[in-house]
Amino acid sequence: MEKAGGEVVGKHRYELDTPCLLIDAARLKKNLRIMQESVSGAVKELRPHAKTHKCSTIAQLQLDAGAVGVCTAKLAEAEVLARRGVERILITGPVVLPLKGERLLNLVEGCGSLMLVLDDLEQASLLSSLCRERGVRVDVLLDVDPGLGRTGVDPSSAKDMGMRLADMPGLHLRGVQAYAGQVQHISPYEERRNGPLACMNRAQEVFRALRTAGLEVDVFTGGGTGTFDIDTGVKDLTDLQAGSYVLMDAEYRAIGSALDRHRFILFEPALTMLTSVTSCNQEGWVTVDAGLKSLYRDGPQPQILYPEDRPYAYDWFGDEYGKISFEGERGTLRHGSVFELIVSHCDPTVNLFDRFHVVENERVVDVWPIDLRGMSS
Repeated sequence: MEKAGGEVVGKHRYELDTPCLLIDAARLKKNLRIMQESVSGAVKELRPHAKTHKCSTIAQLQLDAGAVGVCTAKLAEAEVLARRGVERILITGPVVLPLKGERLLNLVEGCGSLMLVLDDLEQASLLSSLCRERGVRVDVLLDVDPGLGRTGVDPSSAKDMGMRLADMPGLHLRGVQAYAGQVQHISPYEERRNGPLACMNRAQEVFRALRTAGLEVDVFTGGGTGTFDIDTGVKDLTDLQAGSYVLMDAEYRAIGSALDRHRFILFEPALTMLTSVTSCNQEGWVTVDAGLKSLYRDGPQPQILYPEDRPYAYDWFGDEYGKISFEGERGTLRHGSVFELIVSHCDPTVNLFDRFHVVENERVVDVWPIDLRGMSS
């Protein structure tokens, strides 16, 4: 995989220019291992979502760890992964035709293991025609809406659409997708358990109906990080699309889990952000250089990991700046003093940066491009 920024390799983590994103290599490897073992233990496959990290290097690490494939939300993300040699890609969002038809067909020809989702018969018919004209065949999934209301077919009409997709030349219906995003952050854990099962069971009924009708569908994919250990209890689910587990953020850490009803502690914060003090003229707070242009404002406040010597609290303080408050005297804080944060929401925060600085034993050992950054089309 492409790498960059060799000039910073060897630096101590707190010697880096700020704001910047860090990847703790040990935590990342642990998160990869725990999720893969958990899913494999439930006799399921893992198909993690690259929209979280937007990094072809991490996507390949996930495949190397045992994932059956990787997901992208957008066509542009899939195009970058394919150019980087990443295989077995599922685009989980509808690709609008004929607007993006040429790009999509080029990707189909260059990435034989590609899968797409469909939730509209007119779009499916267009795709079928384009594939016939180009002489290609593409694997597709029927996107079923489990109650989120964003994309997908209503379960009541999903079987009929699936039967029609199966008859369209150029298309190979592989199965069903369902993502219940509306239940991922329900807290506490006890309340979250029931929602995903009800949602995914509706999609499971569609999957079973297609099989009963004689279609050889073999993929039922969906789920997410917040419900990973619940989704794997859905009998017919074949693979899990969790994404945030690999990096983690403050929003997910606050939702509770089977191990701790108040915190989601199984996966560790592999992603952190460094920010440094730019002004210390006030009593009770300092101004730091990570504001809204560095930290996406969604969910709870970012959590401060370092320094640990006293209670600090981050708050947004404008586009360019943040405020870190404290009680008592300023102590050792001065211009350039560094804080390390767990970000509020990892996915959109990652999309604000060009690279990850990979850290082992407090030193930068590599730099990974965030090469899917801005790939939103």
